[in-house]
Amino acid sequence: MKNNRPLKIVIVVALLLLIPLIAMQLTDEVTWSVFDFLVAAIILLSAGFILDLILRKVKSTLYRIAFSIALLILLLLVWAELAVGIFGTFIGGY
Repeated sequence: MKNNRPLKIVIVVALLLLIPLIAMQLTDEVTWSVFDFLVAAIILLSAGFILDLILRKVKSTLYRIAFSIALLILLLLVWAELAVGIFGTFIGGY
C-alpha cells in the first residue's frame, strides 16, 4: 500500500489556509498578503512533516506525546511571534 501521508498533510494545510482566505472575503479585519500565505504554508507544512517524522521514528507512546506537544508549542510560539511580536525580535509583528 502506498504511503499517502504527505498528500494528507498538504491537503490539511491547504484547508487551514482557506480559513484566512475566506475570512478576507467576508471582512476587512483579515488582511493577509501573498507573503503571509507563503510563510504560513511553510510553517504548517514543516510542522506537519516533522510530526509525521516523529510518528514514524519514535516508538514509545510517551515520547511521541512529549515530542508532539513540544512541536505544537514551538509552532504556536513562532506563529505568535510572527503575528504580534510577543518576544520583541526583529521578525515579529508589524
